[in-house]
Amino acid sequence: MITFDQVHFYYQKGQVILEDLSFTIGAGEFVAIAGANGCGKSTIAKLMDGLLLPKKGKVTFKELDTAKPTELEAIHEGVGFIFQNPEDQFITTTVMDEVIFGLENIRLPREEIGRRLDYSLQAVQMDHCREAQPHLLSGGQKQRVAIAAVLAMQPQAMIFDEATSMLDPEGRKQVLGIMHDLHRQGMTVIHITHHMEEVLEAGRMLLMDQGRLAYDGDPLTFFDTMNAADYQLGLPFAVRLHRMLQPGTPLTGDWKEMIRRQWSGS
Repeated sequence: MITFDQVHFYYQKGQVILEDLSFTIGAGEFVAIAGANGCGKSTIAKLMDGLLLPKKGKVTFKELDTAKPTELEAIHEGVGFIFQNPEDQFITTTVMDEVIFGLENIRLPREEIGRRLDYSLQAVQMDHCREAQPHLLSGGQKQRVAIAAVLAMQPQAMIFDEATSMLDPEGRKQVLGIMHDLHRQGMTVIHITHHMEEVLEAGRMLLMDQGRLAYDGDPLTFFDTMNAADYQLGLPFAVRLHRMLQPGTPLTGDWKEMIRRQWSGS
């Protein structure tokens, strides 16, 4: 679905951000992109959606090339983008107007706008706030409105660029729940995060290190076989707990059930 083919990127010549980066994210995957600050995670997100263009190499969504201006509109429709700060996406004065703004711009029939409005607000559990002013909502509520506005456009993939980093634990839990609900419904989800607990929830992990892809695979395998500290990453609580309870044994399979059994002593 989304392919990087030998992508190079820099903001200033001589200061490489990404170097010879190649990978493919398939339809229906849940992928976490992790790495230390400055490793290029957010740059990757913007390249995926065509907000940035590679200096060398190619980024494609399906058969669409981000470097071709005639194909960018279709890419923006197919790939939704959720920013770290939801207020960066707000341009209207009510939740309802925020969700329907993009729909009106593509001139959908009013009946279809109403249907998508109802669906997207219900999907993020914000239907009761449709007349509220977005800037008066809590952080978690703001992020859910931003998700609803993108979801209403019916993208095939959604990029969450540090979308939980500014939220309290309850807000993070709500947004993560929405991500997983969307994934279960068939959405391709790309989650860029520095929270290792969130990485552990993904089906696949891409680890960036100094502009290069250092790891691509199952998150459990990474935490079992590689030293996270070498990449300036901490260990998820579940991994630390497992190592304390059963040192030397691999963390595989249904790790949540394994931790539960170890914690309860059963």
